[in-house]
Amino acid sequence: MSQELEHRFFIYARRVRDFCMTLKNSVINIEYIKQLIRASGSVGANYIEASDDLGKADERMKIKTARREAKESVYWLGLVIVYDNNDLESTRNSLIDEGKQITKILSSILIKLNS
Repeated sequence: MSQELEHRFFIYARRVRDFCMTLKNSVINIEYIKQLIRASGSVGANYIEASDDLGKADERMKIKTARREAKESVYWLGLVIVYDNNDLESTRNSLIDEGKQITKILSSILIKLNS
């Protein structure tokens, strides 16, 4: 597994965390933030687990899980409430874009693993 990708996924999770710390803690946002933090952190965690030598099937499953968590991160990012704050909206859009790029990267890895 790539150290560069591992680092990228770590930075993504950290950026999401920092973004969440700037959001208003409304009753709704608290629940969305919990889900978002879990999903964004799980991308890198599952990618790291995929590098353990437990066989190709396990590697594929962990990459699939990481991809699913990246998709879920994008979903939760779309749901958090930014209350018409343009700076937060801009950050959110940047994170959504990064989440989509990560999803594509993981999909590409899966294609290679399946061939």
